[in-house]
Amino acid sequence: MTDWRLAWRLARRELNLRFRGLRLLLACLFLGVGALAAIGSLTRAIDGELASRGSTILGGDVEFATSQRAATPEERRAMAALGTVSETVRMQATAVRGAASVPIELKGVDRAYPLYGAVRFADGGTAEPPRDSGIWIAPALADRLGVGRGARIRLGTAEFVVDHVLVEEPDRLGEGFTLGPVAIVSLPGIARTGLIQPGSLYETKYRVRLRSGLAPTRAVDRIKAAFPSAGWESKTRDRAAPGAERFVQRMGQFLLLVGLSALVIAGIGVGNGVSSYLAARRQSIAALKVLGATSGMIARVYLIQIVVVAGIGILAGLIAGAAAVPLIVALAGDVLPVAPSFAVQPVPLLLAAAYGMVIALAFTAPALVEAGSVPAVVLLRGNAGQRRVPLRRTLPWVAGGGLALVALALLTAEQPGLSAGFLAAVAAVLLLLAGFGWLIRIAAARLPRARQPLLRLAVAALHRPGARTGTLVVALGLGLTLFVLLAAIRTSIDANIARTVPQRAPALFALDVPPQREAEFRRTVAEAARKPVVTTVPAMRGTITGYATTRVADLKTLPEGAWALRGERGLTYAETLPDGSQITAGRWWPRSYAGPPLVSIDERLAKALALKIGDPIQYSLLGVERSARIASFRRISWDTLGFNFVMVFSPNAIADAPHNLAATIDLDRGEEGAVMRALLPRFPSVSVIEVRDVLGQLRTIVGQMATAITAAASVAILAGIAVLIGAIAAAREARTYDGVILRTLGATRLQVLGVQALEYAFLTVILSVVALLLGLGGAWYVVTQVFAFTWLPSYPAVVATLVVGAGLTMAIGLIGAWPILSARPARALRDL
Repeated sequence: MTDWRLAWRLARRELNLRFRGLRLLLACLFLGVGALAAIGSLTRAIDGELASRGSTILGGDVEFATSQRAATPEERRAMAALGTVSETVRMQATAVRGAASVPIELKGVDRAYPLYGAVRFADGGTAEPPRDSGIWIAPALADRLGVGRGARIRLGTAEFVVDHVLVEEPDRLGEGFTLGPVAIVSLPGIARTGLIQPGSLYETKYRVRLRSGLAPTRAVDRIKAAFPSAGWESKTRDRAAPGAERFVQRMGQFLLLVGLSALVIAGIGVGNGVSSYLAARRQSIAALKVLGATSGMIARVYLIQIVVVAGIGILAGLIAGAAAVPLIVALAGDVLPVAPSFAVQPVPLLLAAAYGMVIALAFTAPALVEAGSVPAVVLLRGNAGQRRVPLRRTLPWVAGGGLALVALALLTAEQPGLSAGFLAAVAAVLLLLAGFGWLIRIAAARLPRARQPLLRLAVAALHRPGARTGTLVVALGLGLTLFVLLAAIRTSIDANIARTVPQRAPALFALDVPPQREAEFRRTVAEAARKPVVTTVPAMRGTITGYATTRVADLKTLPEGAWALRGERGLTYAETLPDGSQITAGRWWPRSYAGPPLVSIDERLAKALALKIGDPIQYSLLGVERSARIASFRRISWDTLGFNFVMVFSPNAIADAPHNLAATIDLDRGEEGAVMRALLPRFPSVSVIEVRDVLGQLRTIVGQMATAITAAASVAILAGIAVLIGAIAAAREARTYDGVILRTLGATRLQVLGVQALEYAFLTVILSVVALLLGLGGAWYVVTQVFAFTWLPSYPAVVATLVVGAGLTMAIGLIGAWPILSARPARALRDL
C-alpha cells in the first residue's frame, strides 16, 4: 500500500488538466465508449418501452389470430373463459371517392375495442365505438383523398361517413407492416362492404384481457391444448411486437459489434498514444530510476496516470452516449418502432465502461512493461540506445486483455456466434496488416540502393532501426479499409433500392379476384391498357403445424433460418413449376396429378429444418389440419416482387378449399390509374395495390438501415483516423532525430518534408490495393450475408472514396511532420 501511495503522489504531480501527451488516449476512448454507450442505451430503452407497453401494443394480454375464418362457437367460448374478449378483422381494401382511389388496411372492430389504451382523434372527440355507417381514417388517407369529417368514402359496395381522423391507434405497432393507411369501421360495417366472401384473404384476431391471476402463457397453452390443429397464431403481452423486437435486437447487435470494432481500432490509437507519451517521459523515468525507483514503481506511476485519464475519457463517453439517446430519438422521428422516454440505462453503460477499460489496459500494457523494464543507463543514452522488451514479457498482458475482451463480448451477446465471427474478422484484419507491415520492412531492406538521395532516405526510413513501419501500415491500412468498406456497403444498398427492385416489379397487385370471373378481370385490364401482362395464382393462408417427426408447438425456440414457422404463410397450388423457381432436388409432379398430396419447399427452409425428400409436412388451412409429402426443393428468386411462395402444393392437396386469386399486372408507366378506375366499379371486392407505394416503404426502411450503418461506420473511420494520428505521434521522436541529423548535414526543410512525403506515398499506394481487397470482402459479407441484398457496389465511387481517403491520410501524415520541421537542431540534439 505504501508503494501505491507513493506512486499516486508521483503520478498526480506529473498529470495536469491539459492532459498533454495523453489527449489521444482521451479522444479514442471517448469515441469508442460513447458509440457503445449510445447504441446499447438506445437498444435497451426501446426494448424496455416495448415491454412496458406490451398489453397496449398487442391490444390485450394475449392474442389469437387466424386467416380466412372466424372462431367457431366452441373456440369463442374457450376464449371467453379466459377473460374479456375483443374481436377485430383486418384485410386489404380500396377506399374510393369520386375518381380517386387509395389502397388501405381496413380494420373492423367490435364494441369492446380497445381493451387497453385509447383511440385518439384529431378533433379531440371521444372514442365511442364506431357507427355501422361511420369510419375512422388515418391522416395519410385523409390527405390523399382530400377529405375530412363528414365526407363520404366507398368501400366495396357500401358508403361510409368519415366520423373522425385518427391521431393514435393504440395497437398500431402490434398490427405489423401495412400496405396502405389504416381505416377503421365496425364489424357490422365491414360486413356491409361485401368484401368478405368465401375464399377472401382476411385475418381475424381475438384479443383477451385476462382475468386476475391467469398468466398469458398458461392461457395460450389452454387454447392450444383444446384446439391443437386449429392453426391459431398466438402472441402474449411479453412479445407484443415480435417483428419490431427482432429488428431492434438484430440491428442493435450489428451496430454494437461495429461500435466494438471502432473501440478495438481506437485501442490501437490508445497504444500508440501511450507509447509516444512514455517516450516523451524518458528523462523523468531515467531520473526516477537513478533515484532508486524499481521497474514495478515506474509501471505503477504510469499505470495510475493511464487509468485516471482513461477513466475520464470513459466517463465523458458514457455521458455523451447517454445524452445522445434523446437526440437520436428526436432526429429519427417515426423511424424507430417506439419513442422511448429518457432514462439512464445502467447495464449498457457499465458494459461500455468495461469494454473501454479492458481495451485501454490491454493496448497500453506493452508500453508500460517497456517503460518499467528498460535500465536507466539505456534510457539516459537517448533514442539510439533504446531496445525492445522481449515479446514474452508483454504477450501475457496483451493475450489476457484480448481474452477478457472476447469473453465479455460473447457472454453479453444475443448471438455469440455472430459476435465471435465479427471479432475474429477484426483480429484477422489486424494480424494481416501487421504481417504485411513486416513484409514491407523486409522488402525495403532488400531493395537496391536508389541513386536519388531523397528516394534512398525514404526507402531507408521503412526499415531502419526503430522504424514504426508496422504501426503505420496497420494505421493506414485500417483507415483506407474502412473508407472502402463504407463506400461499398452504401453504394450497394443504394443500388439495390434504385435499380434491382423497380426493374423487376409489376405495376399493380390485385387481391381477392373471384376465380369464376378471371376471364372478365383480364378483359377489363386489357381494355384499359395497351399491352398488359396479367399473372394470376390461387392465394390462401395457412400455418405449418409440423414437419417430419416434429410438432411446431413443441419447439421451445425456432431453428435458425426457419422464419416460415412464425405464424401464417401464403399457400398456393400449381400444375407447373412457377416462374422464378428452379428445382434443386426431387422432381415436379405431372399435369393432372391425382396421387397423394405433394408439396415443393424452398431449399433454404428445407436446410434450416433438415428436411429430406419424402418427409411429411403438416399444415392448418381454414382450421383443418392437412398433410402432404415433400416432392422437391426449389431455389426461389426472392429479389422480385412477383409471386414467391415458400410452399407450392399439388392441386389435389388444397384446391378444394374456398379461395380467390391474386394477380400481378405489368403495365407501361402511367397506366396504373386507368386500370384501377376500370377495375374498381366492376370488381368492388378486389383490392388493388400500387407497387410504387410498396417500393416507397421499402426504400424508406432500407434507407434507414443504410443511414444507421453509415453513422456507425463513421465512428469507426474517426477511430481509424485517431489510430493514424497516434502512429504519427508514436514515431515523432525518431523522426525528429532523423530530421535534425539531416538538417545538421545541410538538408532543407523542404527536403526533409519530401522524404516523409515519399515514405507515406509508398505506403499509401501499396496499402490502397490491400485496403481495396479487404474492404470489398468485408462489404460483400455485410451486404449479402447479414442483410441478404444483391452485391451491387459502384466501383467508381469506391475508388473515388479510396482516393479521397488516401489523400486525407497523406495530409494527416504531412501535417504531423510539421512540428518536426520546426524543431531546433541544437535543442533537439541536446534533448536526445
